[in-house]
Amino acid sequence: MSIHFGINKEDAGLSKSYVFVAFAALLLGGFLGLLQGLNRAGLLELPSWLNYYQVLTAHGLLLIVVLSAFFTIGYFYAGMSHTLEGLLPKVRAWAWTGFYLKLVGFVLAVIPILMNEASVMYTFYPPLAAHPVFYFGLVFIVVGVWLCCIGAFIQVAYWRKKHKGQHLPILSYFATGVFVLLFFALIPVAIEVFMIIPWVLGWVKTINVMLSRTLFWAFGHTLVNIWYLTATSAWYVIVPKIIGGKRWSDTLTRVVIIALVVMNITGGFHHQIIDPGISQAVKFMHVFMSLAIGFPSLMTAFALFAVFERTARNQGGKGLLGWYKKMPWGDVRFLAPFIAMLAFIPAGAGGIAQSTNQLDQVVHNTMWIVGHFHLTLGMSVVMTFFGISYWLVPYISKRVLTPGINKLGVIQTWVWTVGMLFMSGAMHWVGLQGSPRRTSYTTYFDHAVALGWDPYLMLLAIGGTLLMVGVIIQVYAVVYMMFYAPKGETEFPIAEVEEDGSQTPYWTERWGLWIIVMLLVVAMAYVIPITEMIVNAPPGSPPYKTW
Repeated sequence: MSIHFGINKEDAGLSKSYVFVAFAALLLGGFLGLLQGLNRAGLLELPSWLNYYQVLTAHGLLLIVVLSAFFTIGYFYAGMSHTLEGLLPKVRAWAWTGFYLKLVGFVLAVIPILMNEASVMYTFYPPLAAHPVFYFGLVFIVVGVWLCCIGAFIQVAYWRKKHKGQHLPILSYFATGVFVLLFFALIPVAIEVFMIIPWVLGWVKTINVMLSRTLFWAFGHTLVNIWYLTATSAWYVIVPKIIGGKRWSDTLTRVVIIALVVMNITGGFHHQIIDPGISQAVKFMHVFMSLAIGFPSLMTAFALFAVFERTARNQGGKGLLGWYKKMPWGDVRFLAPFIAMLAFIPAGAGGIAQSTNQLDQVVHNTMWIVGHFHLTLGMSVVMTFFGISYWLVPYISKRVLTPGINKLGVIQTWVWTVGMLFMSGAMHWVGLQGSPRRTSYTTYFDHAVALGWDPYLMLLAIGGTLLMVGVIIQVYAVVYMMFYAPKGETEFPIAEVEEDGSQTPYWTERWGLWIIVMLLVVAMAYVIPITEMIVNAPPGSPPYKTW
């Protein structure tokens, strides 16, 4: 099998298909987001056959599930192909099967949304009940992602068998962490979906709402950190190479990945701080676990700025902010991830605020949460994905990044940043004023408080419009780099470790041990509360359709 620039044609075709679907979802999901923003600001009346809640559900599904899942898998499979000597044919088969299963699942999920039979806000929370076909679609999606996880595990195990005693290349190490989290995080949501299906089919009269919500957030909380870990991989491994530097401590990087994997799933209850029926003690434990994830994040911030500082010093930078002058601000492959990192500072701080019982009472069901979410996913994660695309797409397409597209990428980065500042800033502010989330435009009979939100909702609409412009530029750039850019060689930028770095201990490779530790922590956090929810179950709820 011919390996060409570290990736063969079949592997490149696989990653290319995943990335293409991701950006197609961005285009469609972005357009739906614009409709939402304009409607929420009272500037656009949606037609009777397409309501705000349908649009919200489809927007969430396309961007949160399709864009993030397809991009993550396409990116890491390209990384494994490059660093693990090409994918095994059977691994490719697993990933292709997963690809088609997920596509079928998305089609099945979207049909009832379009028919206004599944406006459940994409969180599939009982007692709201969608059409059964929506949940069948989710089953296909979950199975499809599981197949991709298994394919990755087979590839990593094969490489390790051939290279006994060696450390797994760092990007594949990140991939292992992400796929371990994905594999285990999908278990609770799969159980939830299999509880929901008999309920929506009418085979059982009621469902345990508290249990199903808890299972959902055991998955939902972890999913956020799966995207974050994917973005972090580029910050640690790719960005140092692009700025001409070396990777900071290999040991620290691997410890951060292990910490995120071990502590991740056990934070779900912090999304349920205001849910009744869950004891304060259990909520506090989950809040502690959620805040504990702040430690690897702080380690990341330290490591990254140390890389910038060292690289700039080596290039002649002087003074406290000398590094600032030496960074390649005109290179979109650096600029987009760098702004994404900066965005994570207020995004992370907002997350810490929301994990606090009293503060969460104030903002929980307000637009603040939506603003926070757009800052974490829409800036920190998605902008990193954009930065990755400017070298990954040419790499898998055997083409090159032209100066023109690089310039366009820089413009896109600033358009997106300004748009998100307007939109997310306005969402945070009106949330503090009490504007509720997940509601269509209303003035509440011209109530003075509600009318006070209107100027900020205009800013939200302006931000949403700028973001749509950013989406169009980004999708154009990706399609151009995939099919029309000049043919040539593009490097897969993986930074080397510093020569004087300490030896990485081999215990970091014992994934079996870390998975056991993770499962013990999960058991500690969930076994007693879930048992309590089953044994002393609240009265069940019949299915409701409120739209």
